[in-house]
Amino acid sequence: MPKKSAGLLLYRRVDNSGIEVLLVHPGGPFFRNRDDGAWTVPKGEFSDDEEPLAAAKREFQEETGSPPPQGEYFPLKVIKQKNGKLVHAWGVEGNFDPATLNSNTFTCEWPPKSGRMQDFPEVDRAEWFTPDVAKKKMLTGQSALVDELLHNFENLKK
Repeated sequence: MPKKSAGLLLYRRVDNSGIEVLLVHPGGPFFRNRDDGAWTVPKGEFSDDEEPLAAAKREFQEETGSPPPQGEYFPLKVIKQKNGKLVHAWGVEGNFDPATLNSNTFTCEWPPKSGRMQDFPEVDRAEWFTPDVAKKKMLTGQSALVDELLHNFENLKK
């Protein structure tokens, strides 16, 4: 059975016709020097006994240090990443100040085979991007979430 994760694609209106989306950059040594193709929606894995939207809200809180926004959540189509993981995501309008980012941490052996364990933030940056820039910044398979959000946003404006 493939792994599953759930996340929120937060968006904000920037003028009468456009939006920006919030993405986060994975922390730790493996993504330190990666930018394009590394960003993601705030998300994380969940188990079969956890409701996916509840997991998405929990992961947003853990990765940003802020409560998930109050608002109307709408489901986006489930996507499958290259590694086979299924990503359940919801679009929601809200705001977040990247300067307030306060991510949880994870521990890994670093440098490899050193026997030395170090703590790293799960997310080291958050930033607002226009949809076109976001699709370049994020993991390839996740760009479909932005397309789905844009489709829903157009329908919300009607």
